[in-house]
Amino acid sequence: MTYINARRAEWPAADFIVGNPPFLGNWRMRGELGDGYTETLRSVYSEVPETADYVMYWWHRAAERVRAGQTRRFGFITTNSLRQTFQRRVMTPHLTDASTPASLVFAIPDHPWVDSADGAAVRIAMTVAEAGKREGRLLRVESEESGEDESAVKVEFSERFGLIHSDLTIGPNTTLAVALRANEGLSCPGVKLHGAGFIVTPEKARELGLGRIPGLDQHIREYRNGRDITSRPRGVMVIDLFGLSASEVRDRFLAVYQHVVDHVKSERDQNNCPTYRDNWWIHGEPRAHFRPALRGLRRYVATVETSKHRFFVFLDASVLPDNMLVNIATSDAYVLGVLSSRIHVAWALAAGGRLGFGNDPRYNKTRCFEPFPFPEASEPQRERIRFLGEQLDAHRKRRQEAHPNLTMTEMYNVLDELRAGEPLSAASQLIHDHGLISVLRGIHDDLDCAVAEAYGWAPELPTEDILFRLVELNAARAAEERAGLVRWLRPEFQRTTGVQTGLDVEMEEEEQRPTRAGRAPWPPTLPERVRAVRDYLMQTPSPVAPEVVARSFLRARIPEVTAILETLTALGRASRDEAGYHA
Repeated sequence: MTYINARRAEWPAADFIVGNPPFLGNWRMRGELGDGYTETLRSVYSEVPETADYVMYWWHRAAERVRAGQTRRFGFITTNSLRQTFQRRVMTPHLTDASTPASLVFAIPDHPWVDSADGAAVRIAMTVAEAGKREGRLLRVESEESGEDESAVKVEFSERFGLIHSDLTIGPNTTLAVALRANEGLSCPGVKLHGAGFIVTPEKARELGLGRIPGLDQHIREYRNGRDITSRPRGVMVIDLFGLSASEVRDRFLAVYQHVVDHVKSERDQNNCPTYRDNWWIHGEPRAHFRPALRGLRRYVATVETSKHRFFVFLDASVLPDNMLVNIATSDAYVLGVLSSRIHVAWALAAGGRLGFGNDPRYNKTRCFEPFPFPEASEPQRERIRFLGEQLDAHRKRRQEAHPNLTMTEMYNVLDELRAGEPLSAASQLIHDHGLISVLRGIHDDLDCAVAEAYGWAPELPTEDILFRLVELNAARAAEERAGLVRWLRPEFQRTTGVQTGLDVEMEEEEQRPTRAGRAPWPPTLPERVRAVRDYLMQTPSPVAPEVVARSFLRARIPEVTAILETLTALGRASRDEAGYHA
């Protein structure tokens, strides 16, 4: 459907705006609202990122009115995804504008909600904003208890007052942290299949020729998703035909070709995305730009994107990871050790947000890994952390090998009980004995001390102090990098590749890529690119981050755009503040 003369709806004059807009994620908008309406909405509100959920258009309009003095306050109920990166990109310009900011004066980041229509249980956020720079009241759910009819929940809160940030926190503002070049090109979600028929059992893989047909072992691989890591591996494999044309698959692996035709192609033929439809034998998101980062490694680090406990494991290089895993392209146990420490876990919990009815922490690579400043460790300190990282990974794997029903979630549940000083139930005691959880606790405690020493901090430093120091260290490292000093995490790879791997903008938080409609081609020459970025800033009313600018052009890479923005700033043709770059 085509909408003629589309424009913003006229909102009536109001002192207060209160609403509960539709809980509709960005990836569902086309299916629920239609392509025509979705495209038109995004073109009319071009300043709202295409990755924003539907509710954020209401939030944006209300914030505009409050900042213009047309409305005193507004308040919305939204899903608790409000704190995630793509939603914060709508909120942050309003909250950080230097001349006419808005402030959150009340917020609840996460609250239970039962839909009276269908009984669905979800988690919501509540936000109230008004003009000016003001402190607010932040409530956090400390306990909740369902009523007898399960249609109501009794909730108890803790309360804090202070400046509420766009991630709905008070205290260290992790949203100010920027991605560091030192960590570029090393993290990425796993593949997104877009076709359940790619998954096969080992028996089916042998039927298709695995073990008999030369080269097929490169294209039928072990497969892991989030539950495989938190619980136990399902023992499945995945067909991975990346790098082959359809005719090459047919010529070399005829049985595999027929299987994918029968079990994947019919599903892909119905897909609205031409790339998915036309390349039906390839995973929907094969992570082409990340694969070179894994090449030559015997193992790599992985963590489950959304999980009750934040832990990191080594996966063998032969394993293909699912989209629900965030993967770090390094085999160095030093990196696994630092990531497994209390310092990084505190950062990840604060920066990554939470998701779903279970309110589980979410590891967002762009907020948790890329801005995280690793310690400037001496070689003896690195060796100590590396030794403990190897111990940690080996201990957990040995216990699971000895007790096949033992899960990582169970082990870390009991570890939490031990640390809280809670008496262990019979079931927990059994897990404690099978997992040797006191040993696991000792390894983690030693690792926490070793990593704290590498930073030059006391091991017992309070969490809030850790976060303040990490935000400050991120700013210092970013300044170093602007001056030319980059503390590469994996220099032998990053320096030789120019860190191009994985830098095409990947939609790690959404179920589909944003539409390419309205995105200008990235000019071929540097002068044209500089003009294009300058013109973009001139037409954009709010400060923007480099990744937002990059997403406005086809095939633009974030480092290139960042360098141009920095050059324009140095020449006085652009400005930079906490919210981003602007003309």
